[in-house]
Amino acid sequence: MNITLNGAARQTAAATLADLLTEQGFGQKVATARNGDFVPVPLRATTPVIEGDRIEVVAPMQGG
Repeated sequence: MNITLNGAARQTAAATLADLLTEQGFGQKVATARNGDFVPVPLRATTPVIEGDRIEVVAPMQGG
């Protein structure tokens, strides 16, 4: 299926957000949003990824 991941068009076979993170090589220490809505870690395994979704994955940055 076709989705947008961090602003780039991608194809994926992932059924859930957790599957997508694994498929795309992201670690667990990231923040995620699906179609503009924050998805907390405990809900990733049950959050479906469907055609046309806009997924944002952001890694924390250190500094200050």
